[in-house]
Amino acid sequence: MISDIYDVIVVGAGHAGCEAAAAAANLGSKTLLVTMNMQTIGQMSCNPAMGGIAKGQIVREIDAMGGYSGIIADKSAIQFKMLNLSKGPAMWSPRTQNDRMLFAEEWRLALENTPNLDFFQDMVKQLIVENNKVTGVVTSLGIEIKSKSVVLTNGTFLNGLIHVGDKQLGGGRMGEPRAFGITEQLVSLGFEAGRMKTGTPPRVDGRSLDYSKMEEQKGDENPQKFSYTDTPKLTKQLSCHIVYTNETVHDILRESFDRSPMFNGTIQSLGPRYCPSIEDKINRFAERTRHQLFVEPEGWRTVEIYVNGFSSSLPEDVQLKAMKHIPGFENVKVFRPGYAIEYDYFPPTQLKHTLETKLIDNLYFAGQINGTTGYEEAAGQGLMAGINAHNKVHDKEDFILNRDEAYIGVLIDDLITKGTEEPYRMFTSRAEYRLLLRQDNADIRLTEKAYHLGLAKEDRLRKVETKVSKSQELESFLRETSLKPGTINPILETIDSNPVDQAYRASQFLTRPNITLEKLDAIDVIKEFSSQYDDEVREQAEINIKYKGYIEKEKENVAKLNRLENIKIPEDFDYKSISSLSLEAKQKMSNIRPKTIAQAGRISGVSPADINVLLVYLGR
Repeated sequence: MISDIYDVIVVGAGHAGCEAAAAAANLGSKTLLVTMNMQTIGQMSCNPAMGGIAKGQIVREIDAMGGYSGIIADKSAIQFKMLNLSKGPAMWSPRTQNDRMLFAEEWRLALENTPNLDFFQDMVKQLIVENNKVTGVVTSLGIEIKSKSVVLTNGTFLNGLIHVGDKQLGGGRMGEPRAFGITEQLVSLGFEAGRMKTGTPPRVDGRSLDYSKMEEQKGDENPQKFSYTDTPKLTKQLSCHIVYTNETVHDILRESFDRSPMFNGTIQSLGPRYCPSIEDKINRFAERTRHQLFVEPEGWRTVEIYVNGFSSSLPEDVQLKAMKHIPGFENVKVFRPGYAIEYDYFPPTQLKHTLETKLIDNLYFAGQINGTTGYEEAAGQGLMAGINAHNKVHDKEDFILNRDEAYIGVLIDDLITKGTEEPYRMFTSRAEYRLLLRQDNADIRLTEKAYHLGLAKEDRLRKVETKVSKSQELESFLRETSLKPGTINPILETIDSNPVDQAYRASQFLTRPNITLEKLDAIDVIKEFSSQYDDEVREQAEINIKYKGYIEKEKENVAKLNRLENIKIPEDFDYKSISSLSLEAKQKMSNIRPKTIAQAGRISGVSPADINVLLVYLGR
């Protein structure tokens, strides 16, 4: 039926699979995207939102690299918020609330308009492996499709098992069949597999809710967007709402814990620590009398509501009974109960930094199969797997982002080097150089790399270069322009900042905590010059001035670390023969096979003393 030999086959059309397929195809690889259901391409299987703390930075990075997630999020957004604005710029994180149906539609349309990309609807049940190299896939219909590389992005579908109270259903999502065969084959080939759990809240009828009892959460007054391209800005937005559980709700849920698969031993795998179910929250934080819930609309034209924070695997009757005691939910009608799902994953220490497996050549894993949770983490991995699968089959160099270059680099290095035994979620605290990895400068960090790969066109590169040069112009002006006491003191008085008795550069005032470029615009000479620049340029110049010392310090730390990144460890290095290494270090490094001294130092259980021993043996 399919006689072509593809360069890249991508299995699964979730966030990882879509980005992998788009990247490989846009780079010129003949690519096939295989999915069990063409109607669920790009499906938001959990909350209808993109971005958030650290995740928003990843979406901006994907966009700067020529990926689609930011564009799709912008086209389907119903609300935009920049989170953490009360903190420093390293913490600012963009987030959109999205129209679930429109998001999936935009993904499918984008992929259908991508050259070199074919589609096939079927389940992949087996890989074709010859001499430790993948050469294709076999579908449930028995069709063999040949390929030079394969990217597995199976999400929660590998032997997926859905739990609602004491009921169990085989499935990858509610109403969709699970995938089988691949786990068993990979284990027979020598891979280590494990089980993880995630969950999702009930969906309810918005017409049955009383919003007057809830706290309205509007979007930003001046909404931004994810993509650096010319995607549309929001001109109208839908509100979300906040509501709280109470002790009555907790008591109803607690009374049925013996019917919860989480507590009666039915589910033994670990769920996401930072997105726990409502029963887990009640159990772990027993002293709390209430928990916050976000009431999120699913789209512009639907009445379906996502009850964020009420993830549950309790029986459906218990979920309904408890929800009726939440303010505004007294007459709630449920479209679909919450449920938990268990699925297979493969500890990511079995991968290289390219996301190619160590055991089978040209086989790549991306997304939840690697133990991550979240659309954004999956999409970032998919992008990188798609790029590297293309590069491998076309004899090009590996493409790896370092920890000081992108959150995507932090994510993949964490997975490969440290592994994970619970669903991994990205946070700003995981990045040691987060002041360099801000959401506002992802284009400056990554567009040139995307251009040299072939994912970004020249006009995008020129746009970034213009942004950099204009921000430097504005910076220079602010560093050279003096402001006299009579000019600046009235502004300082309005924010209770100490007045000055002599002239200082405008840039020096910007380093004060409560002074912004917008406040300095009250001075005619500043406003006349700065008003010619757009918001992106102004933001970049202000951050560079305000945090110059901190940014330079982080760059110095990066330079120090990069010296260790340049010390390579031979692939066949025999750690077990070095008696001076600790037993744990021997075991961990023999398993992970770090490529550099710096990577070895990031392995959990490897001490500074072990690193010194390695340096001695490497003659350094």
